[in-house]
Amino acid sequence: MIFEQIKLKGGDNFSYIIGDEETHEVIIVDPSFNGEALTNLIQTRGLKVKYVVNTHSHSDHIYHNMVLASRFQAKIVAHKNSLSKKGLVVDDGDVLTIGSVKIQVIYTPGHSPDSICLFVDKVVLTGDTLFVGECGRTDTLGGSARELYDSLFNKLMKLDDSVEVYPGHDYGPRPHSTIGLQKKTNYVLEKRTLAQFLEFMKT
Repeated sequence: MIFEQIKLKGGDNFSYIIGDEETHEVIIVDPSFNGEALTNLIQTRGLKVKYVVNTHSHSDHIYHNMVLASRFQAKIVAHKNSLSKKGLVVDDGDVLTIGSVKIQVIYTPGHSPDSICLFVDKVVLTGDTLFVGECGRTDTLGGSARELYDSLFNKLMKLDDSVEVYPGHDYGPRPHSTIGLQKKTNYVLEKRTLAQFLEFMKT
């Protein structure tokens, strides 16, 4: 499987390229401001972009959507609740097929109403739902601490401890982690009731 994590020097937004080694077909996840670096990598390696996928529609994640979609004749993919321009709508449980690679959509609202994570081959891209050592804010438009609790504890924390976590921002001590390590070290994921979590997110 092709898997690349890209970050603009001086920035903290991660973009990703995922795809099939044999067909060279790939998707771009969260272009952010990394359009030039993504284009250079794609052209250098002779990759074919099928989709530009957004984990959610906040501007710092979709900034180079249209540039890359137009340049590579790719469809923009986003959750059905996204208000941004898109060519393919997805929802919880949907699967994107890229050559022989299958990428499962996990709907994880909380940071935003259209937040999704992408699960592929023991790796989960968590967007702004879960960071290394933190979680996404819920005080933005459409944010919900109640929904984030469900997304974190009833969806992401149900994944195997060995699953690797690749977030939407470089906010932690390392650029990626695992579900198991986050359970042990991420203070957001300490055992709490829903009521306790709602109170915790107010602080």
